[in-house]
Amino acid sequence: MALTGAVGNLFAVAEKYPELRAVESFKLLQEQLTSTENRIAFARQHYNETVRQLNTSIAEFPRNILAGMFGFTAAPMFAGEAGDRANVQTSF
Repeated sequence: MALTGAVGNLFAVAEKYPELRAVESFKLLQEQLTSTENRIAFARQHYNETVRQLNTSIAEFPRNILAGMFGFTAAPMFAGEAGDRANVQTSF
């Protein structure tokens, strides 16, 4: 389930129902979802930056010799699966 799709869908539903946007708990839900989405994006960016640093470190001389001796290999970058970006259906 893609959080980005859920947030976008939630905002689209809110546009159709103005009385829903006025409810304080709905506003709080929107803020929490947006905040969660931002934290996930930051964590994904931090992970990928750390993996990039690791991969660069173990590829440079003389670290590449030690990395090979101790079995260190390049780590994969985070990439979501194709289905993760599909739109999520939300109903209220």
